[in-house]
Amino acid sequence: MPKPILLAIDDDTSVLEAVVQDLRRHYGQYYRIVRAASGLAALDICRQLKERKEAVALFLCDQRMPGMTGVEFLQQAIAIYPDAKRVLLTAYADTEAAIRAINSAKIHYYLNKPWDPPEEKLYPVLDDLLEAWKQGYKAPFEGIRIVGLRWSSADHAVRDFLSKNRIPYQWLNPELTPDALALLKEKGIDDAKLPVVIFGDGTALVQPSTTELAEKVGLRTQAQQEFYDVVVVGAGPAGLAAGVYGASEGLKTLIVEASAPGGQAGSSSKIENYLGFPDGLSGEELAKRAFLQANRLGAEFLTQSVTCVKTENQYHIVQMADGQEVTCSVCLIATGVSYCKLDVPGADELSGAGIYYGAAQTEAISCSGETVYVVGGANSAGQAAMHFARYAAKVHMLVRGDSLAKSMSKYLIDQIAKTPNIVVETRTEVVSMAGQGHLECLTLQTPRGQEARSASSLFIFIGAAPKTEWLPAEIVRDSKGFVLAGPDLKGKSTGSWTLAREPYLLETSVPGIFVAGDVRYNSVKRCASAVGEGSIAIQFVHQYLASI
Repeated sequence: MPKPILLAIDDDTSVLEAVVQDLRRHYGQYYRIVRAASGLAALDICRQLKERKEAVALFLCDQRMPGMTGVEFLQQAIAIYPDAKRVLLTAYADTEAAIRAINSAKIHYYLNKPWDPPEEKLYPVLDDLLEAWKQGYKAPFEGIRIVGLRWSSADHAVRDFLSKNRIPYQWLNPELTPDALALLKEKGIDDAKLPVVIFGDGTALVQPSTTELAEKVGLRTQAQQEFYDVVVVGAGPAGLAAGVYGASEGLKTLIVEASAPGGQAGSSSKIENYLGFPDGLSGEELAKRAFLQANRLGAEFLTQSVTCVKTENQYHIVQMADGQEVTCSVCLIATGVSYCKLDVPGADELSGAGIYYGAAQTEAISCSGETVYVVGGANSAGQAAMHFARYAAKVHMLVRGDSLAKSMSKYLIDQIAKTPNIVVETRTEVVSMAGQGHLECLTLQTPRGQEARSASSLFIFIGAAPKTEWLPAEIVRDSKGFVLAGPDLKGKSTGSWTLAREPYLLETSVPGIFVAGDVRYNSVKRCASAVGEGSIAIQFVHQYLASI
């Protein structure tokens, strides 16, 4: 971002040079020093700077100049840069004019020439003025801007991807920010093709895919090598832990994640029962710390979807959605689970347009002052409700059971009970939903019978569906898709198992393919448990590598 400008104006070149040198010596690190030899020239510079959308923090202008006095210049400069601080340089004989200019030109200060030493007579005055200017100055946003509509599933997908990857952006909704359409027109983009992502370098992507976004923001989408000791599929707590331990122990480790590090836990607004963090921490912060740690230790991250894994001659070949393949000695499945879809009329049509699975972090601010509905009674739903309560006027938790006690931690139940704008409705389910273009109405089955409620946002945190549809048939799963490993494989048909030994604790029915975290059959669905499994999986990886 360009530095704000200090503009010095004086027709006496020797005085002007002295002013510029003093300004540059003290303020050059944070401000750009610009000079002008007359009031007319300074006005022309101001207009050019305004066109380029550059900021002027302060005018330091001599009073006695031919053609246009300093006061006359400052009076006209107000129209161009009304917030800039205005300082008049005067001789002792001009003191009276300077005092009058406090009203007529709204000058903030006048300085008598000479100002030596500047450490005593110049800098203290300008320091105070510039500090005051900074308090009211809002630097123009030069990062990523998204122009999109709130009730668009494509817009939600873009914002959700950037949010989960901790990439800051500014969201411009044309319905609320008319300037957004002018921005598109300036770039020659049809406003019917939303969402549009505009980058700091001036380039734009229209209705981008996840891969296009990932490449543009600097995420790696191509593996650096063809062979790895370990390929971890999934970067939730289990995958991140495996990455940390694998890389730290000298294994060439690749972590492949389609969305963003953190998994389901990464969307938790606050985890308060994770060991070592007495004040709690967000899932986003936990994921960020783990990502940086794994990266520092040498793990490589890849933003890609894995479509299949196949085994040839004791090696495993992991194939990505774009067709690229990497080979590894060991593959660790740590894809976690996703929230189950709500199977009621209207749910599919309105997904991403008022109906969201997780996404508490992405959509919370959009719900300011509204009534929000949260479906679910486990910790993730409770954490989301607490997060929404900071923004929404009211949060309704819809819980199918009789209470929260069976599925939610006590500390979270107590917090919800103390939050006045959260209403817990037990024995309540969503029967249907409707709306034109976005969610407008919910039909609920309550203990009192069916009720219709006006609603614009419903967030779903129910069930746990494993992401295992891409796995080959040789990897044994239960009826719900959870991967069996170690002792759980006993008595199961494992025709692909040809070794004399039994599978290791976290080893699947295919030798050299391991599983950890929520995607494993009978796992404990807790963040700390997933981290533990990801960590100990590397111990079995070493044992396996030593045996082949």
